[in-house]
Amino acid sequence: MRHVSLDHLEPGQVLAKSIYASDGRTLLNQGVLLTPGMINKLYRIGVTKIYIKDDRFEDIKVEEVVSEETRREAISQVSNVMECVQEGKDFDTTSVVKTMTNVIDEILAQKDVLLNLDDIRTKDNHLFIHSLNVCIMSTVIGVSLGYSISKLKELALGALLHDIGKVMKVTDDPLRRYTQEGNHHAWIGFNILRKRHELSLSSAHIALQHHEHVDGTGEPRSLKSVEIHEYAKIVAVTNFYDNLISPLTPEPTLLPYQASEYLMGLAGKKFDHEIVIQFLRSIALYPTGSSVQLSTGEIGVVVGQHKGLPSRPVIRVFKESHSSGRGKFDYDGTEVKEVDLGRETTLFIDSILKS
Repeated sequence: MRHVSLDHLEPGQVLAKSIYASDGRTLLNQGVLLTPGMINKLYRIGVTKIYIKDDRFEDIKVEEVVSEETRREAISQVSNVMECVQEGKDFDTTSVVKTMTNVIDEILAQKDVLLNLDDIRTKDNHLFIHSLNVCIMSTVIGVSLGYSISKLKELALGALLHDIGKVMKVTDDPLRRYTQEGNHHAWIGFNILRKRHELSLSSAHIALQHHEHVDGTGEPRSLKSVEIHEYAKIVAVTNFYDNLISPLTPEPTLLPYQASEYLMGLAGKKFDHEIVIQFLRSIALYPTGSSVQLSTGEIGVVVGQHKGLPSRPVIRVFKESHSSGRGKFDYDGTEVKEVDLGRETTLFIDSILKS
């Protein structure tokens, strides 16, 4: 399968990964033949990229640190929690705690797999996809830092619910009294989570401090490095990164390698340097299935990753490929080769293509 921009989709192509709603329902099933009407619907709901089937890449499997079943379950649960908060209802986090245990177990079993953040985001599910991505990325960092299982659970729960304050409206006086410190969603989220007996105060502090910066320029309290909980320092990095690569945020969308370079430039300034280093070792800068052009001018698709070398994946190159314009390519040749950038140290990826 290949990762393709919606702008380069053609009717008759086959969807390779299912698209889900915020409650876990399937919007479009894997294997469906895409029609013009379906493609238009994808545009309307905010989808920008999908995976399509391609016989030339049928052996490509995107390795996941967390299974699709567990991801769907977690997205459904965080959606339910936020819906309850929005409606002023009580919510039960028991099932969330259980799912976070599954998330941690799966991440520990896949420690050598790089993160491919390739969920198909829609206007309906983007907040919940974001929450889960931040949770998974943060937990991966926690594992690399040697956290115990109990600390990983605190981190995962707080990361999953870090944006819970965003869904509560702050318009009337009773709610203003409830938030105590103002209307910033970090305070609102903290005041919601600190009252949950099943969550630790450390988890609640993630919601409060995930927009703080180590240089004191963050929000809502302008805390400096030693004043910020380490969990919150981790989530500050993963939250920032996921917003950079999301196509549904107001800021221009960056590709993973661009977002990583941007993040590195802020290490030691806004973000803890060691946490940024640990994070960048875990992210696939060129996700599996991406179409790329090499420094030689050759064009191919990312088919494999190296743990510890996130910028040096394995590329399947079509020797007779030719470009049909920047951001798009055709490959009509039959001769192929695989280029392992972990071994070919003089070759580099020049650009990511959209098709």
